[in-house]
Amino acid sequence: MKKVFIVLALSLGLAASAQREGQSPQERYISRYAGIAVNEMYRSGVPASITLAQGIIESSSGASKLAAEGNNHFGIKCHNSWNGRTMRADDDRRNECFRVYDSAEESFRDHSDFLRYRDRYKFLFDFQTVDYKSWAYGLKQAGYATDPSYAAKLIKCVEDYGLSRYDRMTLEQVLAEAGQEAERPAEAVALEEIPDSPLKIEAGGLYTGSAGEEYRFSLSRTLYSRNGVPFVFAVEGESYASLAKRYHLLEREILKYNDVSKGAELHAGDVVYLEPKKTKAAAGLDKFIVGEDPESFHAICQRFAVREKSVRKLNGLPSNYEPREGDELLLRPESKLRKLWKKR
Repeated sequence: MKKVFIVLALSLGLAASAQREGQSPQERYISRYAGIAVNEMYRSGVPASITLAQGIIESSSGASKLAAEGNNHFGIKCHNSWNGRTMRADDDRRNECFRVYDSAEESFRDHSDFLRYRDRYKFLFDFQTVDYKSWAYGLKQAGYATDPSYAAKLIKCVEDYGLSRYDRMTLEQVLAEAGQEAERPAEAVALEEIPDSPLKIEAGGLYTGSAGEEYRFSLSRTLYSRNGVPFVFAVEGESYASLAKRYHLLEREILKYNDVSKGAELHAGDVVYLEPKKTKAAAGLDKFIVGEDPESFHAICQRFAVREKSVRKLNGLPSNYEPREGDELLLRPESKLRKLWKKR
């Protein structure tokens, strides 16, 4: 009986090996990295189809020098914020600086963060996760690549290999489909539903956008919510004092909620929170990378509905700190799993 089991196992192994040998380099790449791409989709909001298509194109399905020697699957250059290892390669110019990673998974994570936390890509997250065509054109519009046909190549790759199916799958479904082919992420996120549309109507007149913002309509005022904190947009002629009175708050309360001092000016369009901001940003918004036109520290904290004091403490910043291009600001404490993952 033992011999039968051995022969059967050997046969199955040879069959799987033959199947792998019949795959194209692109198919092998997809089988290996689909799990990581889907995990990143749930963590960051970047569609798995786009991640895989970019990886295939940018790394020549993992065979490029950058991928083979530097685990860099997305051609991400050093930029001012990179403090890790580097390598040189020719791209738009000769001998350019590129990031080097300890693993392919680290490259995938940095790719997601690169899109998620840089201002020039933030409009992409207004698109539906399943709308890979808008993401492809948006990446080209934002200047991810200089190739004029970059968007068309991404779309063709997604459609040629059926990558859009991964935008609707869970990590466990992907791993079950790929079997032992897939790399399981070292830090798998909790799977949450990603909306199929950028605007979901809930019970009670509550609307939820793709970026997690919620808002209610009433006959008198539109009330929004960011990171679970309600806010309004100021209109011409309003002040913190007038809004405090309108919403039955003390003036000192509304000033504290918005990290401003008495006498602070309020302009039309400014966000005004009506409850205390949170000590950390919403899940998936781990950090913020300051862009070419730096915002004030106050404006960044208002954007993510986090308290200035908490962000300063988390990053060890002095009270007079103001952001500069390339600065990385943590918006959430790193998890224990994340810290262990970084030390690997």
